[in-house]
Amino acid sequence: MPEKTEEEKEIKGPLKGEFVPPPEVVEADERTDALPEQEDFWRPPVRFGSVPVEKEPMGWDRRRGFRKLFPLVSLPTQVVERVSFGHPELEPNRLFWGDNLHVMRQLPSESIDLIYIDPPFFSGRQYNVIFGDQNELRSFSDIWEGGMPGYLIWLNARLYEMKRLLKKTGTIYVHCDWHASHYIKAEMDKIFGYESFLNEIIWAYRTGGTSKNHFSKKHDIVLWYSKGDKKTFNQPKEKTYIPTLANRTFAKEELGAKIDDEGCENCGLKGQWYKMSIMRDVWEIQPLFRNSRERIGYPTQKPEELLERIINASSTETDVVADFFCGGGTTATVAQRLKRNWITCDQSRVAVAITSDRISQLVEKEVGSLFQVPDFTVEHWGIYEVERLSKMPTDQFRAFVIRAFGAVPDSTSPNIHGMKGAIPVWVGEPSQRSQVSAKDVEDFANAVRRTIRYQQDNLRDGIMLAWAFRPDAVKAAERLREMEQTELNFIRLEQVRIDSPRFREHVVALSTDHADYANFLTFVQPPKVEVGWKQIASRTYKFDVSETIVLNPGASIINVQWDFDYGKRFSSTPGYSFIRGTKKEPVLQLQYEFPRTGKFRIACKVQDDMGGEGIWSGEVEVS
Repeated sequence: MPEKTEEEKEIKGPLKGEFVPPPEVVEADERTDALPEQEDFWRPPVRFGSVPVEKEPMGWDRRRGFRKLFPLVSLPTQVVERVSFGHPELEPNRLFWGDNLHVMRQLPSESIDLIYIDPPFFSGRQYNVIFGDQNELRSFSDIWEGGMPGYLIWLNARLYEMKRLLKKTGTIYVHCDWHASHYIKAEMDKIFGYESFLNEIIWAYRTGGTSKNHFSKKHDIVLWYSKGDKKTFNQPKEKTYIPTLANRTFAKEELGAKIDDEGCENCGLKGQWYKMSIMRDVWEIQPLFRNSRERIGYPTQKPEELLERIINASSTETDVVADFFCGGGTTATVAQRLKRNWITCDQSRVAVAITSDRISQLVEKEVGSLFQVPDFTVEHWGIYEVERLSKMPTDQFRAFVIRAFGAVPDSTSPNIHGMKGAIPVWVGEPSQRSQVSAKDVEDFANAVRRTIRYQQDNLRDGIMLAWAFRPDAVKAAERLREMEQTELNFIRLEQVRIDSPRFREHVVALSTDHADYANFLTFVQPPKVEVGWKQIASRTYKFDVSETIVLNPGASIINVQWDFDYGKRFSSTPGYSFIRGTKKEPVLQLQYEFPRTGKFRIACKVQDDMGGEGIWSGEVEVS
């Protein structure tokens, strides 16, 4: 990779178009962060005879930890966007699209102060699929296999990585419901330690379904654990209301304050006295109603007030807050507003687009009150945009392919770009239009012949990686292999297309039988966005994106975002980021009333259900 320019050196973190190589790791025993010693707590009961006691979390192997069931996959991340807010000298926040287990494995240990996660509840497959893109559907398919044990194993592997990422003073909040909260707590006791359990927080609310057969279920559960003996905790307080002074002996200073009329229309608390008390573990916070200003349109969105309590209580300004099931981006949004740094991740490309959009909207809205806002990067792991790869400088592209293939770079020869074990590797040009020629084959074969391995150890294999191979290149490789029968000058060259299943076989261990692993290392194309419009009333226009061409085979449009006042960066107009019809389908035709007449620059982003994203912009003369 070429050296950065002096201007680029002032920018911290990766630039748009760069890739971040995975850390140098080896497939070794998973003992970097051992499970807690809890012999007394898990001691078998002698008085009852030989009773088996399971001391370790489900899915744990005593030699390889969770890597036995979830093998290590070492792939780089592709920086598809760096959203700038004018302070490039600050370390950027990071927004990942990809499998959170493998994203977390590439982050440094003890680098996060606070983790909040709202993972899929164990309440049914369809309930948890919010955005509907195929990557989200695939990722959830493995969760439910095997019922509750399968769900817990899937979650345990991720909780283990989160513990590794937490600083010694860090804590984690896990949001769940009645379906699995007690099972999750038993597993977290084994991962974090029974003594590290701090609170079972009850989030109580009054909305939701009712039943004639049992009490109405009107609460969620948040389990709070620490990593070490010390933790960050800013003791929060809440109002304790005193409904009447009759038969009371409170002194005036104990009563605290009296609620006045301001901001209390029909609240039922006018004139009541209250005092500030240490906050309880029961939080009465209203969920988001349909007309809520926070609401962006999907059913499991959590209110910002809930995250405010958690982030204020367990972190300070400039701390790093993480959410590896970020959904619509509430954690990142609140962390940004409270001047924390953040790392978030989601399996859905639509979720990542919406999170990016919310952060941009927040900064634009509160730019006067936020001081020195860091940039943030949008990074893809395992699913890469071909168009951006094709525009990479050749050396950067080759380094990316070498890393993705599981090889290591090698520059000892101009015609050998890496080594896969003892086998030389050659990589073609970035452009998808380029094709390997017979001359490329001959040049690589001659480079292999000049290697010490060829001359001393009689190793005669090589691997060529490219988007496409011309017929003469295929025939040239066949001729080299045929020489094995008649001459000693033969070379066995394997020709592998970068976007083929054969390429993926070198990335993932062949022994793994996980369905989602087969989809790692996927290349996607952006949709070709086509927007039409016509005026239907004064300052009111109808927009239509249904003529958009989706280039990924078998894909369809899954979400559309609109920015009707497009400036330096895309920031959707409120209410136009996640629009759904009566059958929860994406809305491709809509009306918009502009606030005034004149010229407006507008933009439209479209995501398909394979993960492709395209953008269109144009100018509209509003009359």
